[in-house]
Amino acid sequence: MSITIGSREIGAGMPAYVIAEIGLNHNGDVALAKRLVDVAADAGADAVKLQKRTPAISTPEHMKEVRRETPWGEMSYLEYRYRVELDREQYIEIGDHAVLRGLDFFASPWDVPAVEFLDELDVCAIKVASASVTDLELLAAIAATGRPVILSTGMSTLEQIDRAVAALAGSPLALLHATSTYPMPAEEANLRVIPALAERYPGVPIGYSGHERGLQISLAAVALGASIVERHITLDRTMWGSDHAASLEPQGLAHLVRDIRVIERALGDGVKVVQPGELAPMAKLRRVPA
Repeated sequence: MSITIGSREIGAGMPAYVIAEIGLNHNGDVALAKRLVDVAADAGADAVKLQKRTPAISTPEHMKEVRRETPWGEMSYLEYRYRVELDREQYIEIGDHAVLRGLDFFASPWDVPAVEFLDELDVCAIKVASASVTDLELLAAIAATGRPVILSTGMSTLEQIDRAVAALAGSPLALLHATSTYPMPAEEANLRVIPALAERYPGVPIGYSGHERGLQISLAAVALGASIVERHITLDRTMWGSDHAASLEPQGLAHLVRDIRVIERALGDGVKVVQPGELAPMAKLRRVPA
């Protein structure tokens, strides 16, 4: 089975749907966000994604007054969240730019008003962040939109994922295996969860959301059957912000998309045959014919 996002059908045996996660790496700057959209389009990605919050609701109470050093001076964590949040007109500007560059555009809502915000913008899909897997109120609001849903499963047990999937019943759904460590060490990747999720949720496209440095683990995920690959992107991994270090720079994203497409061609159909390129070596080297 498959789901459709924008004009793309996503599922087993189809080209992997590559999501370039801008997240908060725009640092509240629309011009920077649009530059990252261009990076994604130039690399051949299929979609770009932001994160949408209502800071007063989505910021945990114990974090609101924590002091944080930022490029705009020291401020509380809540003030920082407001500082990097984008409003409706900014979303429209970035989304229009993405569409003009041939990309799907959507976001992860972190609270119910953010779901309503994205629904009013008529986004082509809604992404559920790993942190929201257990937020059943949020999941119910997302399901009510009827939009395709991509659910990340980091820092979650199978039982928690089961409850989230049940809460999203009726929504076109894809799941992403993820490990919510930033950046993620290889020994925490546990990529064999990808086929395990495919077995547990038959008919649901399974993908991978990566927070590692480098490309190898994301490429291995494709070889293991990932139908979606999501990676954070940045102009420069040394930029200020919590996600930049685990993000891909422009060349890295371009190489990721290039290598995913090579792997897809290389996987073939699983039927063992003599390939056209083998005929000449066979005639030259095989002493005993069949």
